[in-house]
Amino acid sequence: MSESILELERVRLQYGPVVAVDDVTVAVGRGEFVTLLGPSGSGKTSTLRLVGGFEHPTGGVIRIAGRPVNGLPANRRDTATIFQSGALFPHKTVAENIAYGLRMRRVPAAEIARRVAEMLEIVALPGFEHRYPAEMSGGQRQRVALARSLVVRPSLLLFDEPLSALDLALKLQLRAEIKRLHAELGFSAVFVTHDQGEALSLSDRVAVMQKGRIEQIDRPDTLYNRPASEFVYTFMGESNRLDVTVGGGAIRDLQGHLLPLTLEDGLAEGAWRLYLRPSRLHLSEHEPVRSNALRCTVSMVEFLGDHFRYHLACHGLRLMCDVSAKLGLSEGSDVIASWDGADMRAYR
Repeated sequence: MSESILELERVRLQYGPVVAVDDVTVAVGRGEFVTLLGPSGSGKTSTLRLVGGFEHPTGGVIRIAGRPVNGLPANRRDTATIFQSGALFPHKTVAENIAYGLRMRRVPAAEIARRVAEMLEIVALPGFEHRYPAEMSGGQRQRVALARSLVVRPSLLLFDEPLSALDLALKLQLRAEIKRLHAELGFSAVFVTHDQGEALSLSDRVAVMQKGRIEQIDRPDTLYNRPASEFVYTFMGESNRLDVTVGGGAIRDLQGHLLPLTLEDGLAEGAWRLYLRPSRLHLSEHEPVRSNALRCTVSMVEFLGDHFRYHLACHGLRLMCDVSAKLGLSEGSDVIASWDGADMRAYR
């Protein structure tokens, strides 16, 4: 990794008996885009607030560009934060909102005008300088918030779930805009979200958090395909779960039905939880097309926009299978669901 722009070393945040951030150690390289991902209460937003100076740690050290910042307030850190609401001044124009941080830094007026015009071009809002926030869409307001943060050229840009309040079309548009700007400008960023799609598409690395700790930090493809724990696997996308017991060389479901399954690695005797992504299943009416196969009945078919989901009943098991095109199967149809053993994850 390149030179670190941000370092958290055994950082902790505690409110009485409640530990919000628990011994977090992580470094963000200069120009790197790192996302903190996790469910509500996992500590991701608290970690971002510690970096931004809106909270102060009860343990550990935070460094920005090599400088310890534990006791510094937000306005004395070389960071800029983009909030979920955008937090624009409603009584100021777009140009005045973007210029605000520069004025606080006493930048000369001519330089402010030049940099504001430059940022309006970068975020594709030329000609909007005299508009007020109320006269703009949610996506446009977030682009103004992004410009206001970028214009001061901070060492580190912090994103606090900036897309969560937008509808799907605007969210996808602004997500692509942030990715383009990062590629073009090379800013360093920490992004907080609970949306796996945002994390996977935007990030150089993703840190999955749970109960105030980082469960795993890795490249998006590594995180999805080689999760370090059961929590990471189940959080990163939907999965089928098969509760089974292994004994006497056989695998059975909890009702005792024999399951003709083979995994890439053998399993020790005892209870196991097997996971399988819905997209890894293949359906056929006559012959299995993969090494593991179960005879099932279609219980429901859902249209989900870009794919169809088949819900399957197999003895006491319930499976989901995602396919891109609708098959000639209806509720009550008999079908064979098959998959490769290498596509399953086993935990106990």
